[in-house]
Amino acid sequence: MRGTFDYVPLTTLFPHLQKAIAAGGVEPKLLALVHLRASQINGCSACVYDSVAGGGEAGNSDERLHNVAAWREAPFYTEAERAALALAEAATRLQDGAPGVTDEIWQEVNAHFTEEQIGALDLEIALTNFFNRINRTIKEPAGKTWD
Repeated sequence: MRGTFDYVPLTTLFPHLQKAIAAGGVEPKLLALVHLRASQINGCSACVYDSVAGGGEAGNSDERLHNVAAWREAPFYTEAERAALALAEAATRLQDGAPGVTDEIWQEVNAHFTEEQIGALDLEIALTNFFNRINRTIKEPAGKTWD
């Protein structure tokens, strides 16, 4: 491990961001799937580990958690969940030179979620990508218990 990330202003801000995400009205089990998918794409083992644990606590079955990487082919997700996962992938893959959130993805997300829910999903995706990058930089190990 390269070091720890204990920057006080960020740790003070994080609970407020979590509160803002929760206020958006998206089910915690969907937020966990979005977090898991973005973390898988970014190769953040610490966040994948945490997402699986948290996703189960939020009410996701093992089938849903273990198949989120192949959500397009797996029968375990609703159309709304598929829209959120497509949004998470498109926003996360920006680094790969992908086209980003297309009009088709945006229309599908808008068909299933309110403006507040979309804001919560966007913030969850952005925050996940942020922490994925920090964890990859400092080589945070999977399975570590965060206080």
